[in-house]
Amino acid sequence: MSNLIRKSKKGFTLIELMIVVAIIGILAAIAIPNFLRFQLKSKSSEGKVNIAAIRTAEESFLAEFGNYVAAAVTPAAIPGSAKQPWPIVAGIAGVDDFNQLGWSPEGQVFFQYQVTTVSATPSAYTISAVADIDADTTPQAWGYVKPVAGTAAGVAAAGAGHSNCVAAGVGPAQNQLNTVGPCTATSGQSIF
Repeated sequence: MSNLIRKSKKGFTLIELMIVVAIIGILAAIAIPNFLRFQLKSKSSEGKVNIAAIRTAEESFLAEFGNYVAAAVTPAAIPGSAKQPWPIVAGIAGVDDFNQLGWSPEGQVFFQYQVTTVSATPSAYTISAVADIDADTTPQAWGYVKPVAGTAAGVAAAGAGHSNCVAAGVGPAQNQLNTVGPCTATSGQSIF
């Protein structure tokens, strides 16, 4: 009879369960910020990849038609932390310019794109991409500056956020030409 009264010793105690929950909480506190940081990095890469594709399209257009194409700011508003559809209707300012260039992104975008040229210096252009992927109201800007032939300066971009891409180039010191990079020292850094 004493064997039937004896309780089973299988299972976990409340303290053991609390320790497991605490360990999972500590691991989550470490992993979630890292995951968010990597997620923002991957969103940032869209701008850099598309700038390189636009550069290739510009060089192809130059080889075929003898000039570069300026493209107005597209889409109209800087996307926030959510993707925005790329306008595909003909007759929209900027979209026709990118259509003429022969470039459009696949699907929706996190960035707003622009190509700036000056008719007086048709050998130079600046491509800029602006986004606010971390929704901190401070947009990041990436760019590419093709300098005027024989000089160390290109064309300064214009427009909200795009004006951070100066004629002298991109990068933290804003002196890198023919390179895709951040237009300011703080571009590409996200605040949590």
